[in-house]
Parts: sequence; structure tokens; C-alpha cells
Amino acid sequence: MKKLIVSISLVIASLGGYAQESLTYQKPSKEILELVDVPRRPSLRIDDKNETLIFLGRDGYKSIKDLSKKELRLGGLRIDPKTNISSRVTYFTSITIKKIKENKEIKVTGLPSSPRIANLRWSPDYSMFAFTHTTETGVELWVGDIASAKARKLTEPVLNANIGGAFTWFKDGKSLLVRCLAENRKPLIDTETAIPSGPIVSVSDGVKAQNRTYQDLLKTPNDEFNFQQLATSELKKVSLNGSMTTWAEADMYRGMSFSPDGEYVMLTKIKKPFSYLVTFYRFPSETVIYTKDGDLVKVINEVPLDEVRPKGFMATRKGKRGINWRGDKGATLYWAEALDQGDPAIKVPFRDEVFELEAPFNGKPKTLVKTINRFSSIEWTNDKKIAFAYDYWWNTRNTKTYQFNPENSNQKPIVFSDRNYQDRYSDPGSFATAKNSFGREVVQVERGKVYLIGSGYTKKGKFPFVDTYALKSKKTKRIYQSAYTDKVEDIFFAVDLKKNLFLTSLESKSEIPNYYFKNIKSNKLTPITDFKNPFKSIQNVHKEVIKYKRADGLELSGTLYLPVGYDKTKKEKMPMILWAYPEEYKDKKSASQSTSNSNTFTYPYYGSMIYWVTKGYVVLDDASFPIIGEGDKEPNDSFRKQLVDNAKAAIDAVDNLGYIDRNRVAVGGHSYGAFMTANLLSHSNLFAAGIARSGAYNRTLTPFGFQSEERNYWEAPEVYYKMSPFMHADKMKTPLLLIHGKADNNSGTYPLQSERYFNALKGLGATTRLVMLPKESHGYSAKESILHMLWEQEQWLDKYVKNKK
Repeated sequence: MKKLIVSISLVIASLGGYAQESLTYQKPSKEILELVDVPRRPSLRIDDKNETLIFLGRDGYKSIKDLSKKELRLGGLRIDPKTNISSRVTYFTSITIKKIKENKEIKVTGLPSSPRIANLRWSPDYSMFAFTHTTETGVELWVGDIASAKARKLTEPVLNANIGGAFTWFKDGKSLLVRCLAENRKPLIDTETAIPSGPIVSVSDGVKAQNRTYQDLLKTPNDEFNFQQLATSELKKVSLNGSMTTWAEADMYRGMSFSPDGEYVMLTKIKKPFSYLVTFYRFPSETVIYTKDGDLVKVINEVPLDEVRPKGFMATRKGKRGINWRGDKGATLYWAEALDQGDPAIKVPFRDEVFELEAPFNGKPKTLVKTINRFSSIEWTNDKKIAFAYDYWWNTRNTKTYQFNPENSNQKPIVFSDRNYQDRYSDPGSFATAKNSFGREVVQVERGKVYLIGSGYTKKGKFPFVDTYALKSKKTKRIYQSAYTDKVEDIFFAVDLKKNLFLTSLESKSEIPNYYFKNIKSNKLTPITDFKNPFKSIQNVHKEVIKYKRADGLELSGTLYLPVGYDKTKKEKMPMILWAYPEEYKDKKSASQSTSNSNTFTYPYYGSMIYWVTKGYVVLDDASFPIIGEGDKEPNDSFRKQLVDNAKAAIDAVDNLGYIDRNRVAVGGHSYGAFMTANLLSHSNLFAAGIARSGAYNRTLTPFGFQSEERNYWEAPEVYYKMSPFMHADKMKTPLLLIHGKADNNSGTYPLQSERYFNALKGLGATTRLVMLPKESHGYSAKESILHMLWEQEQWLDKYVKNKK
């Protein structure tokens, strides 16, 4: 009997145990490493007059030391409790000013040593800028002057940046409204060592609360206490000479914004009770209007705890939502309210009604417009009788744009655009805007016309355009369309409509994107930046967008890269990596469209497979993986079949070109792409190996929907079962590399997903390897982690794909 017990124990240990490796952080081979360790392009800010640029320099990566600092995960936030700012913020390290006309760059002086800059904002007149600097003990407020190119500190490290930006400018530009640490803030509880005062009890009162599987939620009364301390701020008025006065008493401020005329401030405050089911955005809240001097005007809205909503992606809560300032008036609020009680199952002619309320906010709200779908946003114009409202409906992928008269709600709105938002070829573009006298971006109406800037995706490629639209005749006229065939142009915004001047960028396979002022009438280009290509070793690699058909005739595409130095005339059979991410559609027309362009700059970001062209691999990147469910059918009802059909079509297409050995093809993806990878390896024999990063593999652990699936597990158990690779782990016969961040914060992709899936695969004898990256979230940021991830992928691909026996 004793021998039997020992034997059973050994069997259990062999099924559940991990074969651990004692491994330090590794680096990939030289060819890959030299593409990773390159300087990054600076981030840009441009002033309203389009005369001055600010370049914000940054390091390419964080360090594992940065990620190893103490972090509290509360209510959907990740906070550094020592410095009181997000523990995951990406910092800038330098500021450079460029006068565009002078073509002159000046480094800003006076910055702190080893700057950690964030939250940069222009002053209202663009003569200055403010930003935060994070020290070892907290967050300071700094300002910089454009004329002198000098920066100076305004406050000690007393800012509270735990919930978004910590400051905003007053309208006069002479002072700032700043969230500061509360003077009466109590010490935080160390939840790891605190002695519990009792059990944690959750209660359901019979009302359905079908929420997604959020991470970083509050879990205990100690968490609640810590969240309140970290969310509480005092509002201070800080002048440019550094003087500081209390503007509002301590509270849990979630948001603050000045009215366009600067006379009022709208504050949103978090209230109790807190929730263990949803993030802080759905905690109770109160929206209050104050004067610019801090005097209470009116409580505009009170929102109860938002744990329970009707079923469906288009469900919302009752009451006012999305309260904002009209950009074309001095101090007028607008918001939306659901006419269907927030329940998409209730059939009504209009889903939402939009209201406005003028200062001093004592009158009766006035109706502005009603929307057929769920209201999204409004763009105001420089004509108070014209505005544009947007709505959308996820289930049909429909979006509408309404032209309406804010001065007369009895005037029937005109449906300006009614389209499938996944149909990129029919996108009419975005309205050209400019700053008005309040400093707000509004649509420009010029002589009865508006301008539209479009991406210009077509079956033949990307050709951005500028159209005019006559509001009375409803006629569209194209006044510019890009004609580049060897480059890619992007049009960002209008600099001066009267002068036909726009901000654009140009790039090619080997030319990194640079910015220009372009006169679309004369085609004259004025250079603004001169960034250089840091990826010289792959600048001449062959790159093309290939198009091919799925078994059902659906046209697909992918961006094909051939190895460095590959001779196309010899057609040597090389190993291939296929990298993809599935996307759901409601119609075949949209699913067949391609936005890939072979002339875009070849840019290998940290998670890219493009690195492997230096190692003798063909790479098919961003391969089309549409999952379609037309009419009453849902895409996921045939998920697995469509997945395999997409993969086979891709491999067949490249194989038919003669470039690859189809027995040496790897597949991979990140997040939902990892989920795709595991399914492909379980239900096809198309691949030699797979790489799955930060995925979810057991859909019963996300029972109230995932990705674009809004049915819950109990409504569609077969779908959840069939789509879960975990349930089919016994079918896995292909080597699979699993990589996951230990601190993944994405809804549904808990690290547990990879751990349990690996355990199942190992127990069933599959060839697999699990790499858990310490401190990393859903995306990876520490240089050590990224280099090690690339090393792991390189070893795996070389062993099971390139050198497959």
C-alpha cells in the first residue's frame, strides 16, 4: 500500500510539476540586437500658430529596475505609492524647441538632472508650457518659456497624479489649477502584513451584474482605505511665481475642466460605496460646477454605483452621461441621456437624446438632437447654427453623422453620413478644424463649405484626400488627392484653409516618416523635421503586400518580407513566420478590404517579427484573419473553421510564389493573436511551431463575454467550449512557446490563463515552454524583458522551424 501511495504521488507530481530552468535575462543574436537598441524618434507638440515645435526625447525602453518599484493595483489603477503617479507612465527625458521658419533647434535648459517628464501642456497663448517631473519622492510641477528656452520648478514634489493629469491652466495663462496631496492624508496600510479584522463577504441580491473580468480591482476593506487616500487631493491655485493658495478642499477628484471662456470649472468627484466588481470609472460620482474663483455654483449630476447594466456591448447607464463643454460657446454644458433605459434589447426610434444647459445653469435643459444609434460625440463649428453629431451601433457596425442646428431643435437633422465603420474604403474623412477665440478646436465652415480630410484607402492602395462639402447643395468636390506610388502620404490637419496649407508626412520603405507643411494647390512642401532611418540593415529588404483568396472566395492580404539578401530568381525555399490578429466582421465586403501598404516605413517595434528577416526567415506580417458572421449569424459560431481557412490560404499564397518550405512555417500572435495561435495548432497540421504571447486559453474563465463575443457562457456554452484551446489541449501535437507578463492588466488575459494552459499541455505530453516575464503587463516595456523575449523566440524558431528535422 505504501508503494502505491508513493507511485501515485510521483504521477501527480509529474503531471502538475514544472521543469524549471534557472535562467538570467538573455539577449538575442547580434543581427536582432542592433535593430532593437536604437534611438527612438522624439514625440512632437506643435503650437496653435504652427510656428513652434516641441520635441520630447525619450528612452527606447524602461528597465526592470523601474518596473520593480512598489506598485499598488487598486480600482483599475496602477500606482507608485511613493511618488503618487501611475507606476506605468512613460517618461520623456529631454525637451527641444524648434522655430520652424528659422529651422533652428534649441535645447531647453534648466531641466532637472535625469529628467522624468510627463503631462506636458501648452499655456493658453502658447508662450509657455507646463509639465510634471517625477522625483524619487514625488511629482513636481515645472514650467518652460518658449522665448528663452528655459525651464524652472514651480512646486515641491506635492502633486497627486494618481488619476490622470494633475493640473490645468487658468484661462489667463498666469496660474494653474493643480491637484496636490491632501495635508490630512493618512498612512497607507501594508496589505501584505496587515492583520485582517474579519472575512471578506460579497453579496448578490438577485440582480444580474454581467461584467467583464476586470483586473486590478479592489478586494478588501484595506484596499478601499488605500484607494481613498491615494485618490484624495486638495486643489491649489499655483501662480507662475510659485505662490500657492487652496482653491478647493480635499476630495476624490476624478476630472476637472474649465469652460471655454474660463469663468467656470467642472469637477467630477468619486463617491462611495466603492465596488469590488468594476473599476473606479463606475464608482458613484458627482459632477459639480464652480466659478473660476472656487465658489460653488451647482451640482449638475449625481451617478450611483454602476455595477449593474443590461446585457450587450451597447448597454449603458441611465441618466446624464458624457457631460462636456460646448466648444463654440463661453459656458454651455451638453450631455446625452438614454431613451431606451440603456438597454439595447428595448426597441425605440431613438436611442439617445442630447441636451444642453447654459450658464448660470439654473434653467431647463434644452434638447439639441436625438440619435438613432448610441450617441458618441459632437463637433462644433464656427457657425453656431451648424454642428455635427456622431453615433454608432456595435452589433451592426453602423455609424451615422448628423448635421443639426443647435439653435433650433425643431429643424430636422440631416444625416450627413450613414455607413459601416469597418468599411474603410467608404470613409468620407474627418472635418478640418481650427482653434476659435476660446482656444477650442471647431469645424471650419468657409463660404458655406466644410473640408474633409480622408485616409484614402482604396483597393489599389492609400491615397489621402481633401474634399469640400457644400452644406446647401450637399455636393462633394475633391480638391486634392495624393498621387504618390512609391511613398505613403498622411494628411493630419489644416494649417490654413485659405492658403491651402496642411500638415502632412511622407515615408517610404526605407525613409522614416517626416513632417511637412504642404500647399495642396501648388504641391509645395516645406520640411519641418529631418529624422533619419535607424534601421539601416533592413532598409533594402524586399517588402510587398500580397493578395490572395480564402477557400470561400474572400480576398485576403498580408505584408510579405523576404530575408535580407534573398535572391528572388533562385526561389530558395526558406522557413516562414506568419503573424496575425483575428478581427470580427458582420459583412464580407468590409472583411476583404486591406489597409496595408508596401511603401510604409519598415519599422520593427519590440513585438515585431520583422527582426527575423535578418535570420533567413520569410515573414508574413499582419495577415488577414477575418471572422465573419453575416445577418443573424455570429462570427464566433464558425470561428475555428474560418481561422484554419485563413491560415491555409496565407501559406498557400506564399508557397505558390515559391519562397517557402511549407513544412517549416511558424505561426504567432499577441493577446487575441495568441488565442488564435493556440487554436490553429490544436485544430490543424499546418505549422511546425507556434508563439503565443499574453493570451487567454480558457473562455469559461471569461464567462460574461470576451473580445467581440457578447453572449455569456450559459447562452452559448458550445461556442465557449469549441473556442477554448484549454478544452482541446489533448489535440496539441505542435511545439508551442507561451510567453506572458506576470503583471498582465488586460481584461481576460490573467497570467493564470497561460499557467493553467501550460500545466494541461505538460500533463498531456505536449512540447511546450512557458516564459513568465516578471513585473511586465499586457505589453512589455523593460529592456531586459524585451531582449529576453526575443532570445526565447529566436531559440524556439531555430530549433523547431528553421532546423526542423
